[in-house]
Amino acid sequence: MYLQNLISERISQKKPVKVALIGAGKFGSMFLSQIPTTSGIQVVAIADLYPENAKKACKTVGWDDELISCTNFFESGKDVIELSEIEVVIEATGHPSAGIEHARHSFKHGKHIIMVNVEADVLAGGLLAKEAKSAGVVYSMAYGDQPALTAEIIDWARSAGFYVSSAGKGTKYLPEYHKSTPDTVWNYYGISNKEAKEAGMNSKMFNSFLDGTKSSLEMAAIANACELSVPKNGLLFPPCGMDDLSSILKPKISGGILTENGQVEVVSSLERDGRPVFKDLRWGVYAVLQAPNDYAASCFKQYGMNTDESGEFSAMYKPFHLIGMELNISVFSAALLNQPTGQTKTFAGDVVATAKRNLKKGETLDGEGGSTVWGKLIPSRTSLSIGALPIGLAHNIKLNKNIEEDQLISWNDVDYNLEDKTISYRKLMEKEFTFLLD
Repeated sequence: MYLQNLISERISQKKPVKVALIGAGKFGSMFLSQIPTTSGIQVVAIADLYPENAKKACKTVGWDDELISCTNFFESGKDVIELSEIEVVIEATGHPSAGIEHARHSFKHGKHIIMVNVEADVLAGGLLAKEAKSAGVVYSMAYGDQPALTAEIIDWARSAGFYVSSAGKGTKYLPEYHKSTPDTVWNYYGISNKEAKEAGMNSKMFNSFLDGTKSSLEMAAIANACELSVPKNGLLFPPCGMDDLSSILKPKISGGILTENGQVEVVSSLERDGRPVFKDLRWGVYAVLQAPNDYAASCFKQYGMNTDESGEFSAMYKPFHLIGMELNISVFSAALLNQPTGQTKTFAGDVVATAKRNLKKGETLDGEGGSTVWGKLIPSRTSLSIGALPIGLAHNIKLNKNIEEDQLISWNDVDYNLEDKTISYRKLMEKEFTFLLD
């Protein structure tokens, strides 16, 4: 109710929170769908590489002609950031380089930014958060997306005095998905190429959801925001339903699968033979709690919590998320509370480019969701020690040697330009956080 009170004040003052959206794709469109029924927010401007498509998106999600005519449409994200009346910028392009550029431009112009772009956040979020603090603005995860929703459960648990043994989300996963390409992805989703094309579905984007890259990015974002550890050699994706979270997602010493207590992990909605998991968490998020004492454990049982056999571990979860339709929470939190809905604090996990097949010297990597590499989650300490190439920079970059299937690709394996703004910023972020990893 606290947000509603502050929103009501802004409405009474006829001062809605003025917003700029950069990127009118699926996430942005879901956000836009809520605007006609949300009091207290005004979308002043929308930037998209194809402004006419952005207008069509507005029409598709229910905007009337009057609302569209009152909104400014641009090609350039920087142009909308520079509008003097804008308070909050939403970065929803999905492109790491663009995300970093737009975030830094927002800081320069004193704007809060909601970073839907998890690719940019994992690539350099730690340094971006520091810059935002220096600029006196909010840099925030996007509420409605799974990292922010998981961070919210973790924040609640820790504030209530519980230890968080694990946290993460659910997804559809089988080991073979790591080798999926944009040419094969629709087979796994059970639709034809024609159906996907008619629905306007982007094969690379959907492939990144399937091949493990997006899951790795989101778990890195959670680990870096909530100071959790990550698996030593990639996510395990154990088949696990809601009732079994507390039995499986706990440390090995307590009968679970985790190498450490306090670790991120993704659970699969499919058994390894392809059968559906009972009460799967494919669309949801979770955190496994450890009772701090015997009394707390007894209360878990008394109040019907879903505990493991010992009664010491239990789980809190949210079975669904509404993605962009929940994004207003971040917008209002930034503008009215001056608080993020989740924010990178450290550099615990990194997502590195991993070969999907044998690759030849001279081949050009095609990045997230492509046919050459997928993103694997590993500890940042490991990533830096081997000089691993981040998945966010594995696009349109050429190999200078042959690479074997499943091999982690390093900076030494590719030709790159240190004068590239995104590469130099990532290198600066690595230098900034290296001391934390010693």
